[in-house]
Amino acid sequence: MSCFMKRLAVLIDGVARRIVTGAMLFIPLIATQHVFAAQIVRVAAVHFPPYMVRPEKGEDAGLLPRLIDALNGEQDEYEFVMIPTSVPRRFRDFTEGRFDLAVFENPNWGWKDIPHEQIDMGLEDAEVYVARRVEGRGQDYFDTLAGKRLALFSGYHYGFANFNTDQKYLSEHFTITSTYSHDSNLLMVVRGRADIAPVTRSYLIDFMARNKDEAAQLMVSDRIDQIYRQYALLRPNGNIDAPHFRQLLEGLREDGQMAKIFEPLHIKVLKVDTEMPGK
Repeated sequence: MSCFMKRLAVLIDGVARRIVTGAMLFIPLIATQHVFAAQIVRVAAVHFPPYMVRPEKGEDAGLLPRLIDALNGEQDEYEFVMIPTSVPRRFRDFTEGRFDLAVFENPNWGWKDIPHEQIDMGLEDAEVYVARRVEGRGQDYFDTLAGKRLALFSGYHYGFANFNTDQKYLSEHFTITSTYSHDSNLLMVVRGRADIAPVTRSYLIDFMARNKDEAAQLMVSDRIDQIYRQYALLRPNGNIDAPHFRQLLEGLREDGQMAKIFEPLHIKVLKVDTEMPGK
């Protein structure tokens, strides 16, 4: 009987050891699964320099990739990924659920009839006018656009045109050339092929820093075409809701990362009311 009890004790001890070992192996597996359970949040990547540059080419150039890296580095509940789209196509892609989130947007830019939640990102930029520097030409040159050749970025919503992007409307009311490049528009002005180009202020600062010779030939208006706050627009029932995304942005604002990303291009980082509704 004593021998039997000893063998039984050895057997029980062996089973117990296997159970403990199995549990120890299972715990890391659970932890690993938790790490890889981050919710994927798809963010629209639209060619909108300096915010995003040529996303269709797979280039991580611009401010959006830096914001994405900061958001992913702040937490592990969500994984933000960029989905390339275009200025005109982004509305359809949003309504069809191709992405969950559009950033650096403004509700006035064609979103009025598209269901969404919006969050004030606390970023302020502007559109300014640029002309060729000519002796005797002053700021009064920008008082009127009538009779002047305008170099426009196709699909952009300009204040002087009441945010109407229709090419037929623009051609009927103004003398325009439309391109998909701020650089092209600014060089048209430098070379005398256009009189005025409306340009995003943050991009103009970047362009003038990279192109000293051309910058010396340009005159920038005191007149502002539009000052706009940047908004994040969230798809209803998307993979992240307004309160959670607002909280993430506030975290980046408080630790100085928003200022580090945007202020070098004179994009103002402002305080926002975090209690404001998202619609």
